[in-house]
Formats: sequence, C-alpha cells, structure tokens
Amino acid sequence: MTIKVKLRQKPISGKRLSLYLDFYPAISHPKTGKQTRRDFLGLYVFDKPKTVIDKLHNAEMVKIANQVMQKRVAELNKPEIYTGYEKEQLKIRVKGENSFIEYFKSLADKRAASNHDNWISAYQYLHRFTKGELKFTDLDHIFCNDFRDYLLNTPSTKSNKTKLSQNSALSYFNKFKAALKQAYKDGFLQTDLNKNVEAVKPEETRRHYLTLEELTKLAKTDWPNPVLKNAALFSALTGLRYSDIKKITWSEIEFIKGQGYFILFQQQKTGSIENLPISEQAFGFLGKKKNPDEKVFEGLSDRDRYHYFPLWITKAGITKPLTFHCLRHTYATLQLSNGSDLYTVSKMLGHKDLKTTQVYAKIVDQSKRDAANRIVLKF
Repeated sequence: MTIKVKLRQKPISGKRLSLYLDFYPAISHPKTGKQTRRDFLGLYVFDKPKTVIDKLHNAEMVKIANQVMQKRVAELNKPEIYTGYEKEQLKIRVKGENSFIEYFKSLADKRAASNHDNWISAYQYLHRFTKGELKFTDLDHIFCNDFRDYLLNTPSTKSNKTKLSQNSALSYFNKFKAALKQAYKDGFLQTDLNKNVEAVKPEETRRHYLTLEELTKLAKTDWPNPVLKNAALFSALTGLRYSDIKKITWSEIEFIKGQGYFILFQQQKTGSIENLPISEQAFGFLGKKKNPDEKVFEGLSDRDRYHYFPLWITKAGITKPLTFHCLRHTYATLQLSNGSDLYTVSKMLGHKDLKTTQVYAKIVDQSKRDAANRIVLKF
C-alpha cells in the first residue's frame, strides 16, 4: 500500500507555524516503534512574515522540509532502493544516537529497595564522569576501562576527603556492566561489551562478630529500651538484616505443628521471598503477640541502630568495633563454627551466591587456627 506523505503546519507560540509530516496510513516510528501519523521536523515558519528576512526564512525552511518529505516518501514507498542490510544499519545508527545515561537511569528506576539505591548511586557516578553526555555509540572498551579506573580513584560523593571504597566501586561497576548486558539484549549495542570488560576485584574486608561468650554477655547486660535489645538478639539468632527486622509484622510469623516457628517475608535487599525457620528462643524475643498488621518491633529506629547499640555494646564491656549488621556476621560465624554446613547457612542468610557465604568460612578457619595456637607447652 502506498503511504501518502504531506507537509503540514501547526500553530505554535510567537505567531509561528511548526512544520510536520502527515502520514496516511500511520507508520511505525523509527525510534519508539509505535504507530504514528505525525513526524514534527523541528522547523518553523512565521505565520504572517512582515520583513524580507522573515520571508527568506520561511522559504528556506519550506525547502528543507520538502527535501525531508521527499526522502521519507522514497524510504516508505520505494523500499527496493535500500537493501535489508542497509535498513538494519539505519536502525542501528538511530538507536546508537540515544542516550546511554537516560537508558541507565530507566534501568535504575525499575529496581526496588536497597538495590534501587545502589543503582542510583552508580548512576550518579556515571553522570558525574560523563557530565550527563554519553551515547551508545560512545561506548567501547576504552570508555569502560576509563570508567572503572575513575571509580577506583574518585572521591566518595559523601566526602571529598575519602576515596570511594574498592568494594563500592565493585558494586557500582557491576551495575554498569549489567546495563551493558541489557543494552546488548535490547539491541542498542552490537557487541556484548560486558563479557570482555574486566570487573573490579573485591577487597578483602574484616568482618567483626561476637563470640558465643560475648553474645551471652550482651544478652545479660541490661538496656532501658527492650525493643532494641530484643531486636538485636533476634538478629543474632536468625541472621536477619536490620532492614528486614524493622518491617516484620505479626502476619509474617507462623507456627507449624511438628515443625516449629517460621517467618515468611520478602527480603528488603534482594526482593526474594524467604521462608525462614527460627528457634523457640528467637521467637521468645518477639514479645507479646499483637494484631497481624502491626510491626513486631514497633518503635525500632535508626537512632537505636547507630547511636544506642554501640553504647549498649560498650556497657557490656565489649571493645570490638561492632555495628548492628555485625549481628548477622555473628549468626553466620556461630552457625559454621558449630557444624552447620555452608549450603544450609547460605540459604538461611538468603544469599543468592554461595561465594558470599564462603567469607564466613574463612573467618571460622582463622578462629580454629587461633584456638590451636592458644595451647603452648612451656618446658
């Protein structure tokens, strides 16, 4: 079917007329793929030109618009002048002119919870590195390597006096690589850059934890806020993150006869649904049962987490530099130290990758080495 193309005008501000092409029937938009009847050319003429300059301007704009119209007529109604390969290359060039920065932001906006926050942080560093200007056609191995080096050496956005940590650089660069992979799947990139770009190596970090004796000592130490104390001990006995503990409601607590207590919840960090068995002792720290939609640890705040928790640790006589998250490390380390296998502990922690849990196995190995070296015969 022959597609008719006409040059039309639409009134806009300033007594001007915007020039656009009108198609009948509708065509597929080259960028969005959606059906459309109009293609605005970004050209305008004066509605009632008064000066010679205005009339010359109108004549030039109409001339350009007619040239564009003739080209579109040729493209739409004489496809034989373009080979299939040429058409494909034209689509590739059009897609390549799109903004990778905007594409990255759209991917970030689709994420949820803390994963969304990490994507947004990665986006901010990418935006700062590129000053917001980066087309898909600008992406190559050189750019990817330059951005990786930038992340490894740039100051943190939180403080110009502190360099971005290597593990943060790893996390943000992984988001960048994930975006490259998705862009290849979506046809914006013709090569899978993600496969051939070297990732940032993780930095070994020391994970602090409480021994069983220290955890017992902490449990015996009074603290005026029972919500903080119960939440902390519950974390140490279940391995749950602060973010998950804070939002648990009574509707997520379940008792199955013959099996015990469970928590059915969605992880705040990963979004995955977990069915976590908990001990009777852990259940005891939940307190008095309330309405299903009420939070178990109602009133737990970030001030408890960052300010009062360290004070409670100090009151217990424990000098380690511990944060609330170290209670999760404590759970993992004590489980492995007491014979639980790595796979089970990984599932209990909700890890997607067993390598994440193996870090705790290294801690246990070192603890065994330290214990072995404590017995020394003196003769």
